[in-house]
Amino acid sequence: MSESSDKKSSAAGQQGNRMPGVKRDYKGNKKDLPVRDAPRNEYTSMFEGFRNELDKHHDRREKIVKVSRDVTALSKKIIFSLQRVRKLGQPIPPNITKENEERLAEIKSMLSTIVDDVSGIRRYRYNLICLEEFVEAISFAYYLEHQSLISPKTTQEALGDVNIPFTAADYIYGIFDLTGEMMRFATTVTALTGAIPTGPVAEKSSTDEDSAMTDGDEASAPRNILGDLQDVSSMLQLVQLNDRNYRKKKDVMIEQVRKVERVGYGVTVRGNERPKGWMPDMNEDYGGGNDDDGQD
Repeated sequence: MSESSDKKSSAAGQQGNRMPGVKRDYKGNKKDLPVRDAPRNEYTSMFEGFRNELDKHHDRREKIVKVSRDVTALSKKIIFSLQRVRKLGQPIPPNITKENEERLAEIKSMLSTIVDDVSGIRRYRYNLICLEEFVEAISFAYYLEHQSLISPKTTQEALGDVNIPFTAADYIYGIFDLTGEMMRFATTVTALTGAIPTGPVAEKSSTDEDSAMTDGDEASAPRNILGDLQDVSSMLQLVQLNDRNYRKKKDVMIEQVRKVERVGYGVTVRGNERPKGWMPDMNEDYGGGNDDDGQD
């Protein structure tokens, strides 16, 4: 018992010696120690410069993280309000447009405070995840109104005078996330109306450079969201990025397309047997049966 207690006291003493504290005299009063100047040499100023640069770097990163968090939250609010839309290829209701314009103005104001912090080579030093969420929100609003895919140029113009360029990854990953919102929109509207969301009759336009989901006829049959989702998925799978995040997003996107395909199958094949307000079962297997052999 004495040896173990001695070991514990010794360990506690060593641990106590490592802890920072205040120098005191034998009566427990604080002792004012003289301040000694650190030795300087020809390398001191160089390391002080490194210290100052690191301090600025950490301050910039903390500021960017806070702005990015707020921009992400506002972008999500834009997406949530857009999920209240029930028609495809038509102007967004005025009340939703007004809400989102206010949020967009707030996003621009926040991003304008970090323009200098992410300018030049520092644009690639700090990870602005919020821009992916912003691309998702803007592209979803554009799709609901125009039923076409927004271009990188139009996406950049959405920031107005805020000079923060989008990278290729910002745009591509934002479009990947767009497929998830298209899936949610398709599922909700189908459950409420009993039909896959379909846009108006598409007319050929030679000036529409943003559309990636149009036919070549003067007037073609109206497209539904399932066909648009399949087009976007095929386009994104042509992009090859040696990145783990890309592979993960691609796998999720493929599963999202399959979910909407199952919804379309349920409406087309069994639609007459389903009551209005029927909610599709998104958890059932893709094959639609109970086969356990794993074959198609």
